[in-house]
Amino acid sequence: MALSVPDQLVQLDAARQLVLADPALYPQIVQGILPIVGANAVLELRRWGAEFLAETFASPVLGMQEKERLSIGVLQTFRELLEQPAQDNSVMKSVIQASASIYALVFRYIIANSHDSATWDCMAAVKSNIFRRWDTASGGIRVCCIKFVQRVVQVQTQGVIADPRRPEQNEVSLAIVPRDHPLIPPSRLEPEALGLLDRLLNVFHDGVSDAVLVNATLNCLGTLIRTRPNASNRIINAILNFDPLKRANSPMTPNLKVQIKSMEKTTRTVLSNVQRRNENGPFAGRIKQYNDRLAQARFDLFDEGSRKRALPSEPTDGLDNTKRMRLGAELPERPEFPPLPPGPVSHAQLFTLSSDRGLASFDVTQLPFDLVVRIIIPVLHRVEQSTFDTAVNAVRSRYGGFVKAQAAQSQAPQQALGDDEEDYEPDFEPTEEQVLSKTNNEPPEDPLPLPPDLALGPFELPQPPPLTAEQTQQVGKGTISRVFSMMGVLNDSPTAKRQRPGLNRLAGSNYDRDAWMTVITRLATRASAGLDDENISDEEDAEKSKDVRAKQTTTHNLSEGIRETLWKFIIEDFRSRISIAISWLNEEWFNDRIQLQDHAVQNTKKLPPKQNYETWMLKVLDSILPFLDAKDKVLIRFLSEIPALDEKVVERVKGLAKDPERVALAAQALYLIIVRPPVREICADALEDLWRNYEDAKAAAGKLLRKVRPGLFEGENSNEPPAVLPVSIKCPPPSESKEGLPPASVAGQGVLATPNAVAAAG
Repeated sequence: MALSVPDQLVQLDAARQLVLADPALYPQIVQGILPIVGANAVLELRRWGAEFLAETFASPVLGMQEKERLSIGVLQTFRELLEQPAQDNSVMKSVIQASASIYALVFRYIIANSHDSATWDCMAAVKSNIFRRWDTASGGIRVCCIKFVQRVVQVQTQGVIADPRRPEQNEVSLAIVPRDHPLIPPSRLEPEALGLLDRLLNVFHDGVSDAVLVNATLNCLGTLIRTRPNASNRIINAILNFDPLKRANSPMTPNLKVQIKSMEKTTRTVLSNVQRRNENGPFAGRIKQYNDRLAQARFDLFDEGSRKRALPSEPTDGLDNTKRMRLGAELPERPEFPPLPPGPVSHAQLFTLSSDRGLASFDVTQLPFDLVVRIIIPVLHRVEQSTFDTAVNAVRSRYGGFVKAQAAQSQAPQQALGDDEEDYEPDFEPTEEQVLSKTNNEPPEDPLPLPPDLALGPFELPQPPPLTAEQTQQVGKGTISRVFSMMGVLNDSPTAKRQRPGLNRLAGSNYDRDAWMTVITRLATRASAGLDDENISDEEDAEKSKDVRAKQTTTHNLSEGIRETLWKFIIEDFRSRISIAISWLNEEWFNDRIQLQDHAVQNTKKLPPKQNYETWMLKVLDSILPFLDAKDKVLIRFLSEIPALDEKVVERVKGLAKDPERVALAAQALYLIIVRPPVREICADALEDLWRNYEDAKAAAGKLLRKVRPGLFEGENSNEPPAVLPVSIKCPPPSESKEGLPPASVAGQGVLATPNAVAAAG
């Protein structure tokens, strides 16, 4: 049994709700409704089907590939609907809108499938049918035709290729069409698009009186200006030659006035968007002049509200003021507050400004405090400022009058005693019972006492509670992060670049980046100085050991956090921040030496303090070595200015020779640091090892080795030197150190103090 049209519409609406809830059902629903809403269906079904298809191809949730597959299936249905004799405006508008949406999809399909001529012929028939309706159909259909023409012009002109490697993601245009395409040759489609563009621009020259068509054309041209720069000059020139206020010379009617204002606003908006996108473009000056002229002309034609009114025609004699009297205007009433009652006055009576007896007798103290607060705050928000000021002034005047009256009453008995000395009476001292009886007979209201003259004492805030170890670490980390975030903003001080006072300079005196880095490095190196020596012996109690360990852990975590952050800051741009690394390592070396000296002088039962210089120096070196190139001078500067070197550093520098491109850098670095006596023999051994075991390093290392150990090559004609045992420097035991210096300061340990290390003490 066939369903009626209303029942079919109900089922179709249910299908629409399904695809709106789940876009994956679009292919099944579209294929299922095409036989129902075809050209042979009743008008109601054709309207529903055309509207649904227009919504489908305009939906942003449906993928482009799925739309492309669906567009091939619905193309024949669109052609039949357009060629049907009995046509409906609603069906035509929906079909033309859907055709504008699928034109680019069909065009992309034809580019990849040049053999499918039937599909392109069907699309060409749809396009020709729409072009024929452009000039003859009703206003709504013509607006849809303008949108379709804009899409055809956009597709059939040269566009911008964003990524040649991903053609499926590029915009559909003639730029992605092969020149020898059999169905859509660019040489034929581009002139067609330019001709359609000229037809679009004719609306500005033919004197079209329909403002709807003009506005639709302007809105479509804005998209073409943005997406097709090669056609933008022609479009902008046509718009600048258009005068939307031209029809203002004819008799002005309300309908005409609305149309003129609409065209003027749309024109000005389009040109303003063009100018905003390219403020320095060739049309910027002309567009600004055009908009200014248009705004002035619109003001002269339509803005009547801001103009001054004409002079009155009635005589301005003495009776004129009577005619202009403002009748019915009422002045705001001034509130009147009742005066204070005679006699003693309580606080409640002083602040009560209402004459309502019931309100005055209400005991507010019976209400809970939180309820009073919830009532007072909204009331204060609603009270006007003028009313509140009037009430405050009334209370102020009441209080001033009350104080004056009390002062006059206190002065009256003194004046009476001074005038008549015969009325003298001896002092009367009442008993305790009389005093209590008089107190009990007083009225319940407390009289308002005179304000006493009291001097406020100094107020001190209580001391804050002590921070725990975790809180101290969190606060310290926050401070470190804020200081390092400021390092990128601060620049090097220009005075610091010009002046080099040397060893007599003061650290951190210019408040620039160098000063802050000095503060940070000394916080990292010296903040925990001395805490390493607090090692608890076995005979001390466990509670003290626990407190000291907690103190050491907190402070060391903060110092290690500063060192870690400082290391990361240097590695981010080590070439420009190598001076910071050198200063930091000098501070670490100096602090280690001082701690060793103090440990040698103090109790020897304690463990020696932790040495941080070698750990962080090797960490910095390991971080920069992988990023050095053959011509990089940062390594030579770093090795020349750090205060101490040892075998580990030399081995890491020698490891650069494993890279053939950095052999010369390794040999040159070893030769330059060989002038430092503590590591002279170590570097010479490293050069000899490079010469013997690395083929790529023979030339560079042999040239430098002749200067360091010329005896290896005497009497030898070959490039192979005789076998020589490596030279090792024996270190004296700690007890043989002289003048109380720590063992690590002996030259045999590879430690050499440099001017940078000495300057760190400043």
